[in-house]
Amino acid sequence: MKTTLIIVLLSLVTIFSANTINSETKKERVIFIRPLGNVNPEYVSFVKSSIEDFYGFKCKVLSKVEVSDDILSKSKKRCDANKILTKFKTDSNIVLITERDICQKRGKVDEYGIIGLGFCPGKVCVISTCRIKNKVTKKSFFNRLKKVTLHEMGHNLGIPHCSNSDKCLMNDARGTVKTIDKENLFICDKCVKKIK
Repeated sequence: MKTTLIIVLLSLVTIFSANTINSETKKERVIFIRPLGNVNPEYVSFVKSSIEDFYGFKCKVLSKVEVSDDILSKSKKRCDANKILTKFKTDSNIVLITERDICQKRGKVDEYGIIGLGFCPGKVCVISTCRIKNKVTKKSFFNRLKKVTLHEMGHNLGIPHCSNSDKCLMNDARGTVKTIDKENLFICDKCVKKIK
């Protein structure tokens, strides 16, 4: 009887230890959020909660970094989104948020204004509040900020622009915030299957 009890107890200890080791060795995806230049803390906090609520990832806010000359566009009036992604590319998942206007080269236009950009797939994206806050209510602004954030994170997860549904968050904005306003807070089934 004592021998059987000892064997059962040892088995339970072994099972408990194995589960503890497995849970400790699992890598939890952590998203680092870094303000680029002066960013309203309310915006940073909102981006953090948006990612945590929608994707379920743990987020940590890092200290801000200043906007430096090496990420500015040719005109020096905007930040070049591609330069930002290249400069801050790391092995960690990072979302940069800025209130500065951002741009990228598109066709013959050297400084095409954009709202966000992310590697697809990848670990870094940048979002700008500059083009989504003009002439809108605070509620509309935060709704746009959430959609842009989740969209760029979607690119990092390996989802390209969606051509299945104009309501999907991964729909291409096609140069207008009106497209973002029409989207719903969901990712369509076809896009979900592309997540890496």
